[in-house]
Amino acid sequence: MSAESVYKVIEIVGTSPESWEKAAAVAMMTAARTLRDIRVAEVVAQDIHLDGESIIYRTKIKLSFKYHEED
Repeated sequence: MSAESVYKVIEIVGTSPESWEKAAAVAMMTAARTLRDIRVAEVVAQDIHLDGESIIYRTKIKLSFKYHEED
């Protein structure tokens, strides 16, 4: 077994009307349904989007996951 690996890094944004933490959790739960071997998640930005009179919390996350060649 080789110790060499390759990881892909992407950015995703989760949203929530409740909090930045909830927005991050929504993003991670959604990503985990389709990505294998997520290794690191880093919050890189948080902001608020105003939608009329509603506040929408947005959390941008940088994810890294192990790259697997197609079988």
